[in-house]
Amino acid sequence: VSAGEVSALVLDECRQRNAGSVKALVTGLRSWLRFLAGEGVTSHDLAGAVPAVASWRGGWVPRGLSESEVAAVLAAVDTTSRAGLRDRAVLVMLARLGLRCAEVAALALDDVDWRQGEIVVRGKGGRSDRLPLVVDVGEALAAYLRDGRPKVASRAVFVKAQAPLVALTADGVGGIVACAGRRAGV
Repeated sequence: VSAGEVSALVLDECRQRNAGSVKALVTGLRSWLRFLAGEGVTSHDLAGAVPAVASWRGGWVPRGLSESEVAAVLAAVDTTSRAGLRDRAVLVMLARLGLRCAEVAALALDDVDWRQGEIVVRGKGGRSDRLPLVVDVGEALAAYLRDGRPKVASRAVFVKAQAPLVALTADGVGGIVACAGRRAGV
């Protein structure tokens, strides 16, 4: 058996099976080929000839919201409450700056530079980026900090609206998005 024949076998099986089944096949085939080489049945290990199987979970790009859908989500927020001011600031940051939920949740008071009109965003892998503090984001953030954020020792910008008054998590930010989307019918 040659390396080419092993690869051809896997490629042929790919046409007849789903990705999960082919992954199971290649795992077993690699183990079997290593066993054969270890027992001396084959002159060399052919496990390296087994190609990898590509299949991505969630390999789709989520659809973004249209301008009217974003407007509907923002309009669905009740800004007469403290939680509503927070939720609007969170949603405006997500929509206008394109931040991830975890990036919004990680935002600290010291990350907002009002004089320079910038915001420091801490992203994946310890990466830090400075983004412009656009007017509508600044206005929503200022309204929340002035009239909505409870007076707590936490340096997190966004805190829970009910006790315990601790920093919002990425899941908490995602919950704000989900609730606002449901209220808006989006």
